[in-house]
Amino acid sequence: MPQPPSPPLQPSAAWAMLLALVSGFALSQAFRTITAIMATGLRAEFGLSAQALGVFAGAFAFAFGAMQLFMGVGIDLYGVRRTLLVAFPLTIAGSLLSALAPGYGGVLLGQVLIGVGCAPAFLVCTVFIARYFPASRFAMVSGVAMGVGGLGMLFTGTPLAWLVQQSSWRMGFAVLAGAATLAWLLIFWKVHEPAQPVGSDQGAHSTPPPRESIGAAVRGFGALFLLPHTAGIMLLALMTYASFLTLRGLWLGPLLIERHGYSLVASGNVAMLSSLVSLFTPALFGRLDPGPGRRRRWITGFTVLLAALFGAVGLLHAEWLDVGGSIAVGLLSGYMVLQYADVRSSYPAAMTGRAMAVFTMALFLGVALMQWVTGLAASLAAARGADPYVAVMLTIAGMLAAGAFAFRLLPAPSR
Repeated sequence: MPQPPSPPLQPSAAWAMLLALVSGFALSQAFRTITAIMATGLRAEFGLSAQALGVFAGAFAFAFGAMQLFMGVGIDLYGVRRTLLVAFPLTIAGSLLSALAPGYGGVLLGQVLIGVGCAPAFLVCTVFIARYFPASRFAMVSGVAMGVGGLGMLFTGTPLAWLVQQSSWRMGFAVLAGAATLAWLLIFWKVHEPAQPVGSDQGAHSTPPPRESIGAAVRGFGALFLLPHTAGIMLLALMTYASFLTLRGLWLGPLLIERHGYSLVASGNVAMLSSLVSLFTPALFGRLDPGPGRRRRWITGFTVLLAALFGAVGLLHAEWLDVGGSIAVGLLSGYMVLQYADVRSSYPAAMTGRAMAVFTMALFLGVALMQWVTGLAASLAAARGADPYVAVMLTIAGMLAAGAFAFRLLPAPSR
């Protein structure tokens, strides 16, 4: 159902609210990248296999992705502020449960709760940008939001590695629970969406248009999948962000520790460098956005380049490449903001919120899928006496290539 136009906000107010929302996204970024640092402690305490570790890492992403449709409906019906304020306390509860968990099942349930609580974290940012910033600035502002939100990943580099090494992985969850509480309070204080205006032709005492029913909102999501260009967009979305997060959030620490003998803090330093460069490149790619005419070719080209980089890391076994390649993956990850701009320009304005929700759902279901598949690949390789990290990196490269192939050959949106 077409939405009424959003009332304008003063630029300073819009930026202040967006940055408050981004604080929740920053915590989401931290939670989704903890496994690379906590993996050693979790394996030691619970005796986890590589496959179990992949399931642990994927639990967050699966819960996060599976809830996107529901969060999109919530945003359409109840607004950005209320949706996030209701969901985000589950993140705090999941963090505390993980910090106190007596066994693997407890931390797995904690990951699911954290994923559900963080589910609207970036979606509310993209919908807020689409509603309250000019369409011509969408890619740039989204890039800034992604960059600032990436500060959360810095914590899960050297600082978290030091904290875990000095105390335990449980203390890491406890500290993140406190930070999530502060983010919730900031959003409660700063974010207040303006009321939707009543049409001027209806008179001063007119009532607002009736709220869309939940059933109609869900059917609105179904309409997205009837459009022929949705398949290619979503199949690529399953692979791109998943590749970065599977490396940065799951395998980077074990790769450097087991392949090259790095300490936990040393691997955390590399993770922090990868995260640091990833803060700035979304805004850069947002500014370099070539527009709808050439954007899709850029997206395909960078995806193929990323696949080649993962293939090289897997096959060459060079320390400089494993370190430099992980930083290069963080650098290249900025191009993924162009996918958001592609979605923004591929659907009518009335479908923007739902299109972003479905796209974000695909991103994080892809993370869950890739982390599970790479965990399985690592376990199978180890059982056969092969290098598990070769299997992991070649699996990521193959999945990226398949996504690029689908994006290139399936129907594109008409411009």
